[in-house]
Amino acid sequence: MKIQKEIDFILAVDALKNVQRRNYNADDSRRENTAEHSWQIIILAQILFPYAKNNTDINLLRVIRMLSIHDLVEIDAGDTFLFDEEGMKGKFEREKLAARNIFGILDEPLSSEFYDLWIEFEEEKTPDAIFACAIDRIMPFILNSHTSGKSWTEAGVTEKQIRNMLENAICRASDEMGECFQLLMKKCFDENKFS
Repeated sequence: MKIQKEIDFILAVDALKNVQRRNYNADDSRRENTAEHSWQIIILAQILFPYAKNNTDINLLRVIRMLSIHDLVEIDAGDTFLFDEEGMKGKFEREKLAARNIFGILDEPLSSEFYDLWIEFEEEKTPDAIFACAIDRIMPFILNSHTSGKSWTEAGVTEKQIRNMLENAICRASDEMGECFQLLMKKCFDENKFS
């Protein structure tokens, strides 16, 4: 069948629904899975695109493509909690190997296109990648700030860690997202959502 590799790929990425994240859903009832996170950030990117710095230089379709595939590596590499300093060691190499495996299911040129988009996202240098990374970082932050913040409190995440891992990535992509970050940080501080 002509599209067999594409079917093999889409069946393989179905496993993303089984990758659990540390973050909780907005109703605080359960942890989200990575497929849910991917869906939500794709929606968020479309909503916040007008606020992106230099959005005339950003290709929203490329951003959506990046966001739709960047977490597929978690099928093999697992989800590494952003604030797990030990787990973050070697993360890029683990995920790069996973990217080669998962995208390698596809034929060229799509296999290389997906891998190159994944690398671009990880390097955070292009306007598309900077905006995509900010969206990826702000979504869990929004969820934690509007819930009990369990994923942070369970792990003993500090205000300094949040600022180190999120502030620059969010603020450099959008003044409005940066303002949102600062206001929500105050809310989290007032509600004792981090150590």
